[in-house]
Formats: sequence, C-alpha cells, structure tokens
Amino acid sequence: MKPDWIGVYPALLTPFQADGSLDLPLFELNLTAQIDAGVNGVIIGGSLGEASTLVAAEKKVMIETAKRHCEGRLPVILNIAASSTQEAIEQATLAEQWGADGLMLLPPMRYRSDDRETIEYFRSVALSTKLPIMIYNNPADYKIDFHPELFDALLDLPNVQALKESSRDVTNLTRMINRFGDRFKILCGVDTLAMEELCLGAHGWVAGLVDAFPRETVRIYELVKAGKLEEARILYRWFMPLLELDIHPKLVQYIKLAAAQTGIGSEYVRAPRLMLVGEERARILNVIQQAISNRPNLD
Repeated sequence: MKPDWIGVYPALLTPFQADGSLDLPLFELNLTAQIDAGVNGVIIGGSLGEASTLVAAEKKVMIETAKRHCEGRLPVILNIAASSTQEAIEQATLAEQWGADGLMLLPPMRYRSDDRETIEYFRSVALSTKLPIMIYNNPADYKIDFHPELFDALLDLPNVQALKESSRDVTNLTRMINRFGDRFKILCGVDTLAMEELCLGAHGWVAGLVDAFPRETVRIYELVKAGKLEEARILYRWFMPLLELDIHPKLVQYIKLAAAQTGIGSEYVRAPRLMLVGEERARILNVIQQAISNRPNLD
C-alpha cells in the first residue's frame, strides 16, 4: 500500500525487553492502538525509534512484523539515517526487499554537507529506488537545512513526494506551498507546532506523542481538517504539556514513559540512553499523570 502522505503518521517507538532485545508483542500492541485510532501510516526506525541502535536484521523484522500486522491497511515506511550515500542506497535496496511501502530520508549523518552535496545525496538515493520518499528536514537537530528553494533540484524525481518539516520555522510551510503548490505533500514534524501548521495547510502530521496518545492525536487532525477549530483548540491545549516532551533531547525516554503509563509501551531503552531515574523521572511522570487524570472523553 503506497503512502499518500496525508493524515497522521506515527514515528513509532522501538519497544525493547529488559535484556535489550526487541519486544515484538508490545510493538504489535502499539500498532493495534494506532490502527484503531485511525492513523494513516507508520514510520519505523526514526529518531524516536532509536534508529542508531538498530541493526539491519532488526529493522527487517520490524518491517515484516508491521506489514503482517497491518494487513495492507496502512503503508509502512522505513526511515533512513545513513552516514554515506552508499550506505543509504543499500538501506533503500533492503527496504524494498523487506516490503516497505516508502522511505523517510534524512540528510547525511555526522558530516555537515553543503547544499550541493545534500542535493546530490537525496538525488542519488531517490534514483536508486522506486519507493516513494519523504524528505526529513530538521536543521535544529541535524544541522543541515534543506530549505524550500533546494526542492527545485528534486522536481524531476517523481518518487520524491513529501517533506517532513521540522525546522521550527512555520513560514517554511507557506513558502513550500507558494513555490510548489501540491507537488510535495508537507507534514508537520514538530508536535508543538502541529495545529498551527495544519491550520496553514499542512497535509499531515508525523507525530511523536501519538505513540502514547493515538486517539487524541488523530482527533486533533480530524477536527482541524473539518474546520472545528474551537474543539481542536480545547483538545490541543490539554495536549500541549505532553507535546512539549517531543522537543527535548530525551524525547525517546519521555515518550516511552508516557506510552508505558497508557499501557501501550515500556520504558526500556538502549544504551547509550538510560532509563529515567530520580527527580527527572518524577517530574516527567507528574506531567504525564496530570494529563491522564484530565484526559478528555473522546467517545
């Protein structure tokens, strides 16, 4: 099932067991919650998925598990975060073999490429695969800004179809639409800016707190698209203390703690990350529990 890049696409957590191995039953439990909530696709091996700690065999298992569990109801997207062009091309080739329906593609890791190099990197990967691609722009974290003008160089590549916009510059959304119309679908990649960008015309939301609160995430999207902005604002204001967990360096630990509290995840992470302890865990847990105690009734 090919992605249309419209709607809510969870950047899925990778659940682990206490010994560090994949927790596939918990992975499927979370997938079920996402499907039941009405998400439009799922992304495996992103930043929230602790991609840098996963080996290829684990990504293969997760793609195949998700494909089997989703039964064609949702597109399954693999994130590529590679250090070299050749590595990225190899991962794209493997993703096709494993049955992935599309790719989310970050610029090169570790090396800070300039505009010409980043364009060539994206073009090389796109030309190596038939899979649909969503470019991921996150200069705040990865220090490479693939700004709207650079998409001119990708216009001739039909499989480059979407942008996950995480620059924190909301005006980039309007710049992209003014420049390209609907040529590229644009998905908000920052939870705390989601409603703002959806109101400005974003086609979708690559979400983080959806891993713990899928129904609330999907409902905000649906309300905005239906023009029910006051209802959306009320829900968004309730959600905001949780959404702010997505913009912290420890977003993985924070969101995993939230998913554990809602019964669809666990706190286990892989080193060098460590589970939260002491005052920090108590503080984040208080934010989560306060939100749960006031959780809106969506029925």
